[in-house]
Amino acid sequence: MSTQIAFPSSTPESQGVSSTAISAFIDGVHAQNLELHSLMLLRHGHIIAQGWWTPYSADRVHLLYSLSKSFTSTAIGLAVEEGRLSVDDSVLSIFPEQAPAEVGEHLAAMRVHHLLSMATGHKLDTLDRAARSSGGSDWVKSFLAIPPDQAPGTIFCYNNGATFMLSAIIQKLTGMKLLDYLRPRLLDPLGIQQAHWQENPQGINLGFSGLHITTRAIARLGQLYLQKGYWFGNQLLPSEWVDRASTSHIQSAQPGDGSSPDWMQGYGYQFWRCRHNAYRGDGAFGQFCVIMPEQDAVLAITSAVSNMQAVLDLAWEHLLPAMGSAALLDEPDALHALQDQLANLAIAPVAGTSDSPMAAAVSGSPYQVDAASRTAWGDDKPAVEQVTFHFAPAQWQVTFSGGSATHEISGGYGQWTSGATTFFRPESEPVMVSGAWSAPDTFTMVVRYIETPHCLTLDAHFDGDALRLNSRWNVSFGPLELPPLACQR
Repeated sequence: MSTQIAFPSSTPESQGVSSTAISAFIDGVHAQNLELHSLMLLRHGHIIAQGWWTPYSADRVHLLYSLSKSFTSTAIGLAVEEGRLSVDDSVLSIFPEQAPAEVGEHLAAMRVHHLLSMATGHKLDTLDRAARSSGGSDWVKSFLAIPPDQAPGTIFCYNNGATFMLSAIIQKLTGMKLLDYLRPRLLDPLGIQQAHWQENPQGINLGFSGLHITTRAIARLGQLYLQKGYWFGNQLLPSEWVDRASTSHIQSAQPGDGSSPDWMQGYGYQFWRCRHNAYRGDGAFGQFCVIMPEQDAVLAITSAVSNMQAVLDLAWEHLLPAMGSAALLDEPDALHALQDQLANLAIAPVAGTSDSPMAAAVSGSPYQVDAASRTAWGDDKPAVEQVTFHFAPAQWQVTFSGGSATHEISGGYGQWTSGATTFFRPESEPVMVSGAWSAPDTFTMVVRYIETPHCLTLDAHFDGDALRLNSRWNVSFGPLELPPLACQR
């Protein structure tokens, strides 16, 4: 049964925090053009600020990327408490049938502790190699076949393959997928109902990434750890595990230029240490669960930022020093300004007009993508051989056709429209879409894959019978700019 316990809401001042400081944090985010999607700030177990940037909303799940790892670590802690394993168990003892024919001393020495602390002895992430080896038929066997470069415990390597192995361990020892194991033990007691987790081809939850939950769920995990595993009358997670997970077990890798100090504070059990004696789970492009024990506070954020350090810097600059030890006098004007700010957080839809002199001439005309563009576009993207636009008074639609697939995107003008698309996705995925004529010859579309950090902007430039389509991502593991598509009708 899910426990529907809501955090009480409070004014920031009642919990010893200045409303002005929270507003300054948000102002700093906007000043640096950091694309946040949501934030929730808890102090003394009270919600003192929360907001979602439209079109993102409280009821939407959001891909956590590597913040998923902190949930995976929590599952291991629960399994340890149930006596299913110890962190000192050797990894090979759990998967003896998938061991390589020849076991080196480093692999033999690898313990669950080393998987948890990113200290397997590998110098490079093992995930891609494990997923590709043997056609990806057995990621566990392939991981064990990659010999560690050094003795486990001697070197830090951010290793997605290690976290995947933790998920595989849960499934092997319990007979349940990681998410199914967590539901009655963690998610239901925390009142987390919306959750799904991507799987590998063998049906194992990824562990290292792939978990989709809401911002409120992130905050609840943070509050559970802040309370040393105690949750409204129940010790859900042993306090000893919280201590182990939040303690640095190995010095984390240091960037060469020293510009990311919060990645230099050490690594726990799938949690990073932070400055100011804080710690966090985090995921690519700014998915944060920041736990501040000395301040009795939790900061949950989802976003799409390339500079994650900038978000933390703003938190340390504005939020941390504003957290006093006693309640503050009411600041009605500052509180009203903050509440208004939080209520009106928004990412603007595409600016422009709903019509253009060119709209009728190009609407419904199929444009063929030239061969050179298709080659430059690459096989790692959806096959696009033909592009067709339809412009109606209240709605527009674009259709991409290629190979055996057809992908459609449609929306309204100058507003966010809810929809779904398979464009750049293996299955239909929810999106929020906006479009407008940003110039007489240019139609601009923005496609927000609303349950992820990612957003695709497409500019269609019409010139007689020619169409040039430029595309770019807001954040990506690869290049942001995609090769342009040159088309002709």
